[in-house]
Amino acid sequence: MSRPFALALHGGAGPIRNADQSREIANMGALLDQGRVMLSKGSAALDVVVAMINGLEEAGYYIAGKGAAPNRDGVFELDAAIMDGAARRAGAVCALSGFRSPIKAARAVMDQTPHVLLAGAGAVGFCAEAGLERVDEPENYYTPAALSSASTDALSHGTVGCVALDQSGALCAGTSTGGVLNKMPGRVGDSPLIGAGTWADERVAISCTGQGEYFIRAAAAADVSARMKYAGMSVDAAAAGALADMERQGGDGGLIAVDAKGRIALPFIAQGMRRAACDGAGNITIKVFR
Repeated sequence: MSRPFALALHGGAGPIRNADQSREIANMGALLDQGRVMLSKGSAALDVVVAMINGLEEAGYYIAGKGAAPNRDGVFELDAAIMDGAARRAGAVCALSGFRSPIKAARAVMDQTPHVLLAGAGAVGFCAEAGLERVDEPENYYTPAALSSASTDALSHGTVGCVALDQSGALCAGTSTGGVLNKMPGRVGDSPLIGAGTWADERVAISCTGQGEYFIRAAAAADVSARMKYAGMSVDAAAAGALADMERQGGDGGLIAVDAKGRIALPFIAQGMRRAACDGAGNITIKVFR
């Protein structure tokens, strides 16, 4: 008898500029179906999370991967993180330029180095040595999914992420982003910071999306697990509590979470959050607004 599995992914929370979300819904739905099949056949949560986020990066519909916008100087700097809950292994890159898949770069850091986070030129050098796929002509590759002229005061943002529970009981979380629009060079948000925007352990896996500065101040991702461990909260209550604390810092956004029993939480404090989820029982959710 197969054990329960669960999967959730997001394409960003916050101001949803494009009222027509049909392409995003179709993209998330196709990826969700692919991930469901992978998990049903026994794939590891880690492999599924990387595959899902890579698919979101490649779509170009979100402010991540191909859809990222340049920083204030016209340079594309991307961030990503992955965390394998069973062993608490983690890898991340930030302010990475010139490579196609930040989430694959993050996994390479986790698998091939003793470190957790590589930044800037160091991340670029490592990715080159690892043979990861380059972006040779950024101006012809990237298709910014939102206007890059937005005010940094508004912290306009976008992120993609995925969390999964596989049939072995392992949890994994990953997040990838192009960061806030028109950001200062070198700006790093919560996505590549373990505990702020990405977290997975033996209890729960979390990927956050929103105004990263506020998620950092609230240590939002790790806070979900802490609430479950120390206060005995359910994943729904813990996720809602962590988001409420983030909101008290002044931010908005949302998160996706799945616990060790396959229960899924998809809360957000924003106009909308592109989100999709499924479990082994056949329950499926694909929504943008409430």
